[in-house]
Amino acid sequence: MNSFVLLSNFRNFGYAELTEHSEKYKLIRLFIRFFVTLQPMETTIFLVRHGETVDNARQIMQGQTQGELNEKGREQALQVAQRLASEPIDAVVSSDLHRAVQTAEVIANPHRLQVHTTSLLRERDWGSFTGRFIPDLRGEVWPDDIESEKDLLTRARTFLIFLTATYPGKRVVAVGHGIINKAILAVHAQCAMRDVQRMMNAEVRLLTTSTERAASAAAVTTAAATAEGATATASAE
Repeated sequence: MNSFVLLSNFRNFGYAELTEHSEKYKLIRLFIRFFVTLQPMETTIFLVRHGETVDNARQIMQGQTQGELNEKGREQALQVAQRLASEPIDAVVSSDLHRAVQTAEVIANPHRLQVHTTSLLRERDWGSFTGRFIPDLRGEVWPDDIESEKDLLTRARTFLIFLTATYPGKRVVAVGHGIINKAILAVHAQCAMRDVQRMMNAEVRLLTTSTERAASAAAVTTAAATAEGATATASAE
């Protein structure tokens, strides 16, 4: 809300005698300017999952390996770029893993923007499950070296604080991965990760938030995942 609208509201509530040269008007204007600066500047985030990779197609658990887009994935990235080409975009941020950077560079190209990378957007660290054939994981006990859901959610929350503090009031494309994106959406909605619908390759979801909202978002934790949940979650990476 700008100062003109607020001042108009003052007049509507019986302050019709206010003029631009009156002392009362000047004091109210100063107050309004101070009030407006206190309002959180919301960042619009186009949250994207990377395009399909060679290992996605092979059902291999990628985790924090680099990955490589396959032909379908490159086409998906191009479709996202075409979809967002007419959108005002101020910045493009990506996971520092290769498959995400590949996707982000295609999206950034029409806007002539540089891709900024961050490890906060990396996929979940799947530990000893990394590189395994996902269907073979059914029924297996989760090893201790998998990044915990609590740590994943903390990282997602930290990412939202970082992004909104770095780009307040801006429109930003953020390219991540299936599970970290799911954690980001859960923190934003303050719900359990299991309640967030999985993101498909090259899917885009829109969210608007601020540093204040991100910082105050409660860390959401869920009960320990079962082996069945592990397989379902793994397929979404």
